[in-house]
Amino acid sequence: MRRGTLIVIAGPSGVGKGSVVQRLLSRDPKGLSLSVSATTRSPRSGEVEGVDYVFVSDETFDAMIQDGELLEWAEIVGHRSGTPARFVTEQLQAGRDVVLEIDVKGAQQVRDAAPNALLIFLLPPSFEELERRLRGRGTEDEDRIERRLDTARWELQQEGWFDHRVLNDDLQRASDEVAAIIERSRVR
Repeated sequence: MRRGTLIVIAGPSGVGKGSVVQRLLSRDPKGLSLSVSATTRSPRSGEVEGVDYVFVSDETFDAMIQDGELLEWAEIVGHRSGTPARFVTEQLQAGRDVVLEIDVKGAQQVRDAAPNALLIFLLPPSFEELERRLRGRGTEDEDRIERRLDTARWELQQEGWFDHRVLNDDLQRASDEVAAIIERSRVR
């Protein structure tokens, strides 16, 4: 039986990771599994427990780190998020490809822990467009937006060590390109 591939979709906040991932999952619901991250932040409007994130306390997150339950984790603008390892392992062993929608620091940890992972970096059309998208969400105050933009400046400098880079200037085109990269990886 074919072992699944671990697929990392990473990039700065506001680049459209979630939108691209949702299109990938709707195209290939039997072949792809989305790993739902655990996070210490509060839910945003419309987010569903267990679907968008597993919302946990700082104490629970600390225990998850201590017990080795996270494949990767990072602090992101005042909260922490991470990937539960058990789900990923079970899905990969069952032959399903697993998609992680994570930040760049988490992608670095995955690269070190799982060298065969497929790492895809999403790029915004411009930094100005990224800022417009972040502000347009209307979910955070000015201080958090500025911190996200500072983080994005660093993240955009990290694109070189990813296996693939995809410009998200058009959601359909970017989703098609990521889907084609995943399909080519399956043929290898």
